[in-house]
Amino acid sequence: MIRTFRTLALAGIVAAGSLALPAIGKAETVTPYPGTVEIKTGKTYGALVESLTNAIKMNKMGLVARASATVGAKSIGKTIPGNMVIMVFRPDFAIRMLKASVPAGIEAPIRYYITEDPGNGKATLTYRTPSSVFGPYKNAELDAMAKELDAIFAKIASDATR
Repeated sequence: MIRTFRTLALAGIVAAGSLALPAIGKAETVTPYPGTVEIKTGKTYGALVESLTNAIKMNKMGLVARASATVGAKSIGKTIPGNMVIMVFRPDFAIRMLKASVPAGIEAPIRYYITEDPGNGKATLTYRTPSSVFGPYKNAELDAMAKELDAIFAKIASDATR
């Protein structure tokens, strides 16, 4: 199942002065960002990590880095469900991005996020589309590059999750 999250407007709350909101407790916002894609898979965490790694290579992108809270927790004797960020980009896109906007450099590499459902051991792949990442810069060159990357990132996600 693929879901794209959109920013939701909080409707019906109008205040003349200050607005006090009650504590939310354990409620969780899935994502505050538009353009976030979530793909629940039937794969285990380890299988999805391997599959995503292979899909990145097959689609000729570079795996820039990995960061895993799971590995970090294990290093201090704790066990948590699988959790990894995989950062992906490629030098030719980096050059184009920086030519268009040096401030946009903070956005690269683009990240995939793999999480494990502790209830069933299955993994979810989440990422923000490059268009949503670079869109706020309002730059035609970045927009064109991001559109190309959208197709590549969607193909990687599709290849990794099938």
